Amino acid sequence: MLATFLFAACGSDKQPVTDQAPDFLAMNIDTTIKPGTDFFMYANNGWFSKNPIPASEQGNGLWQLIRDTINAQVRQICENSAANTTAEKGSPKQKIGDMFFSGMDSVSLNKAGVAPLKPEFDMIDGMTDAASVAKATAMVHMNSGAPMFGFYIGQDDKLSDKYAVFISQGGLSLPDRSFYVDMDERAVKVREKFMPYLESMFTIMGYDAAKAKVAAANHMKLETALAKASRKREDTRDPNENYNKMTFAELQKMSPSFDWATFMSSVGINNPDSVIVGQPEVVKAWDKLLKSTSSDDLKNYLKIHMIRGLASYLDDNTYQQHFSFFSTTLRGIEVPRPRWKRVTDQTNNSLGELIGQVYVDEYLPKGTKEKLTEIGGAIKSVYAERIKQLDWMSPATKEKALAKLNSIVMKVGYPDKWKDLSTLTTDRTSYVRNVMNANKWEMTYMINKYGKPVDRTEWDMTPQTYNAYYNPSNNEIVVPGANIIVPGYERVLADDALLYSIIGGSTFGHEITHGFDDQGSKYDEKGNLNNWWTAEDSTKFFSKTSKIVEQYNAYVVVDSLTINGDMTQGENIADIGGIMMGYEAFKKTKQYQDKQIISGLNPDQRFFLGYALAWMINDRPEALASQVKSDVHSPAKFRVIGPLVNMPEFFTTFNIKEGDPLWKSEADRVIIW
Repeated sequence: MLATFLFAACGSDKQPVTDQAPDFLAMNIDTTIKPGTDFFMYANNGWFSKNPIPASEQGNGLWQLIRDTINAQVRQICENSAANTTAEKGSPKQKIGDMFFSGMDSVSLNKAGVAPLKPEFDMIDGMTDAASVAKATAMVHMNSGAPMFGFYIGQDDKLSDKYAVFISQGGLSLPDRSFYVDMDERAVKVREKFMPYLESMFTIMGYDAAKAKVAAANHMKLETALAKASRKREDTRDPNENYNKMTFAELQKMSPSFDWATFMSSVGINNPDSVIVGQPEVVKAWDKLLKSTSSDDLKNYLKIHMIRGLASYLDDNTYQQHFSFFSTTLRGIEVPRPRWKRVTDQTNNSLGELIGQVYVDEYLPKGTKEKLTEIGGAIKSVYAERIKQLDWMSPATKEKALAKLNSIVMKVGYPDKWKDLSTLTTDRTSYVRNVMNANKWEMTYMINKYGKPVDRTEWDMTPQTYNAYYNPSNNEIVVPGANIIVPGYERVLADDALLYSIIGGSTFGHEITHGFDDQGSKYDEKGNLNNWWTAEDSTKFFSKTSKIVEQYNAYVVVDSLTINGDMTQGENIADIGGIMMGYEAFKKTKQYQDKQIISGLNPDQRFFLGYALAWMINDRPEALASQVKSDVHSPAKFRVIGPLVNMPEFFTTFNIKEGDPLWKSEADRVIIW
């Protein structure tokens, strides 16, 4: 394993590692590539050239290394629990063990086929009126997917102390509307291969070849119509445009063909006082589609969404048909991952809170919270300094920006209290029913928030998750304990250059900047959608963000596909601001001030190489093409190059000059925060 937990950072009384051999950071450098030509490959190709993408993965790199480490630990928890056949009923070990055992029991899975879903298919086939359609739609939402529309309970954007019902566009099988409407070669190829996938799913559900072909064609026609009515992903980024609050009666009037009251009562919400509709035009479009779609086609549509969300937990044939399209066609993955990896992942997804408790006790070193708090505090302090020095922001707006920054809550490591999963049941008879139970528990947990006070202590990630997030409604950043992992430094401490680039810049700095990106900047310090900017400052801010959009629009990812600068601008703003904050905080460390040389690299070199290590990810072309169309994050290479070319210190460190491919003149560099 190329990962371990590390605790060297600013303020540590331990000395950072010096001149260890081999040094993971230094050994990844490919000196045949000039830093000013392609810094991403200069920093990482030494590793890429020795570690090709496994046939079972869409990519390889740092995140895979860290997830492999975490998965090995989670696997041990799962296998130990599965071996314990005398665990008390209802205990964490019983639930984890039964879930894992049922997923590993391929004999029973293949014998059962899709029979475990017969009650749900029968319910869909039994639809005769608007009420039964609403009940069946609610059932699919609770157990498998999100047909017709997106539905969730969340904090009201303008009243963050209150939970609200949200309805948004959704109901598509493919990752984004662009797959249905774009005419580039890759999009056309995806649509061509989507048809046989649909036919295979209908065949698995018992349709003969002719009926399956007709059902697939009609399903594609329905979803294409829905896609054309849906907003482009970049057009869903403005929270004000997505905030369309109305009474429940107004929602029903807007879409009279759907029985909203029955849907709400079926999922457990009675008499909601209001609803926030993200994209009203899509709700209206569905109303028309419900009128024009035959009963059989609507049933087939719901069946596809039912089986699509659960295919990975059924027999091998169903799984393989699903894999061949959603993994091979869309992401270029050649073969499935071993069953144990898939089942470990799903057990962790379904029972993450239970596994997290064991993970914290057995695998997360003591002091993780303190170390993450230390780094986060350093980044937050630098951010305040930067805001005070901004030459484009007025004193009035600076005061409010600082108030928001000071109000940011940092949740790190793991929650102080865990969710109560006592009502979630598992056994060893059916893997897919266990997953459905977990899905239903998660949905019920969310729905039960409605009408209750907002719980601002809640976490939406488990401590074993290598990721982080910013929640504008709570004005909080959440950094799980697993983020302390840095690969390549076994049994030794990583130096501050790495910790402040990876954890400081790409994690804390990135997430704090989300509070001030094109979306987060529209929320105040209390988490309410509220304009706290002067008109002049707002104009200056969005003038700068438009330059970021322009910069990223020019990056070619694969073939002729370029990054969508509008769609990705929030993440790009966070990347640029994050690494700048990480660098400023690193400059205050002993390593930087003492100009320590490690493995022949000075502090600046190690910092920028460390940031490239943070995004050392090599993805397949198919995965990159899919990401460009559907993901708000830029591909890994441009999460490195994009921010760094706006930093003069980067050019100085690697002697990058005018004429080099990565060179940007001072006039073309974008610095917001």
